[in-house]
Amino acid sequence: MSSAEPELLTIDPLELKFAFELKKQISCSLQLSNKTENHVAFKVKTTNPKKYCVRPNTGIVLPRSTCDIIVTMQAQKEAPADMQCKDKFLLQSVVASAVTNPKDITQEMFNKEPGRVVEECKLRVIYLPPPQPPSPVAEGSEEGSSPRQSLTENGNQNGSELTRTFLETHDKSTEAKSVIYRLTEEKAGALHQSNRLRQELELLRRDISKSCSGGVSFMFVIVIGLIGVVLGYILKSS
Repeated sequence: MSSAEPELLTIDPLELKFAFELKKQISCSLQLSNKTENHVAFKVKTTNPKKYCVRPNTGIVLPRSTCDIIVTMQAQKEAPADMQCKDKFLLQSVVASAVTNPKDITQEMFNKEPGRVVEECKLRVIYLPPPQPPSPVAEGSEEGSSPRQSLTENGNQNGSELTRTFLETHDKSTEAKSVIYRLTEEKAGALHQSNRLRQELELLRRDISKSCSGGVSFMFVIVIGLIGVVLGYILKSS
């Protein structure tokens, strides 16, 4: 017999929904609930057994318990027209003895015979479009402004900041070069003046040596001392 509301097993959901994607295996699940005090045997059939894998496709649901079934659709190379699927599943259930285990289940148990109640429930297959990734939204964008506008504004701001940073860096580099050049010129001038003083000091020593055949005069010592102080200061500054 066929019933929209089975008495032996409650099936949830009554439709197999697959988020269809090409070249990818997709799975969905069913839950069978036994709200009776009987052991219930079940069997799952499909109109396209090569396309689907059902685990488990047969089993026993104990009294006041549930059983989960995983249905996997094999990877498909083509999408059906208008995303409509004609595949169907049939779930059969029958009361079994308490000593029956899944290995004892046979097709004959689900044959319709006098005195045996075989419940059947047909399940449709529905293809759903795959989930779409969320649209990128620019962070910090004001309400009412489009993402493109925000991206443009951010691009302009970033460009202005880069330009300003480049100009500041260029100005600092030019200033540093100017300072280095000025210090180099001052050092060269100090070295030139130091060399000139050395030459004048040497000439002065020679002149004094010629004019004074005796000991060194007091004035000569003072002059030499002053020249030495000036020369030391210049060398220290350079």
